[in-house]
Amino acid sequence: MQSVSELRDTAPMALTASAAGTDATEIPAAPELSLRVGRLARLLAIDERLLVAARRLHGPWRTAVARALTRAGNTSSWTLVVLVLLVAGAPFTVLGARLAAATLLGTLLSQALKRSLHRPRPTSAIHGFEALAENPDRFSFPSGHTTAAFAAAVALAGAPFGIGPAALVLAVGIGLSRVYLGAHYPLDVAVGLVLGSGAGALARLGLTSFGF
Repeated sequence: MQSVSELRDTAPMALTASAAGTDATEIPAAPELSLRVGRLARLLAIDERLLVAARRLHGPWRTAVARALTRAGNTSSWTLVVLVLLVAGAPFTVLGARLAAATLLGTLLSQALKRSLHRPRPTSAIHGFEALAENPDRFSFPSGHTTAAFAAAVALAGAPFGIGPAALVLAVGIGLSRVYLGAHYPLDVAVGLVLGSGAGALARLGLTSFGF
């Protein structure tokens, strides 16, 4: 995925490329492409402004909470929770299997998109921008933390002892923490929410067919 500046640079090319030597009937397709590029550029510009505006919320205790939430969304954290649920016995074994399948599927999907779209992290795309957390990889879209968190929330929906609602609150917190810390744009998190929810639903459906 291109940054706003890259889209601005490439938009004129979309209007002028291959104009010479083409029939007049072929030229109207270029303005339609330019319109799509323009809309995407505006969306990305809004995305950047929202991220920069979030820096006004920075404070010591908020940063500490956001970092804790992000650590809770790490792969190692989900792995530990899965292992605890699996060894806890019924009915937690089923929840562990659902959680493992959902977070694994969500992670695979998010990583596939990241390596296909190549949207750079805010620290690379915005001059002078500094994140409050280390970037686990170079690519930003979508948020892997958010994807896995909402996959887990859907996988654990309806679980006993309030586990389901707690997982949903945690997922929301993890998503917000990624924007607050400057690791992701709001759009990255929004798409991670949708992608993760879909991964969680697919994991539940798949395991249900095997009796889980």
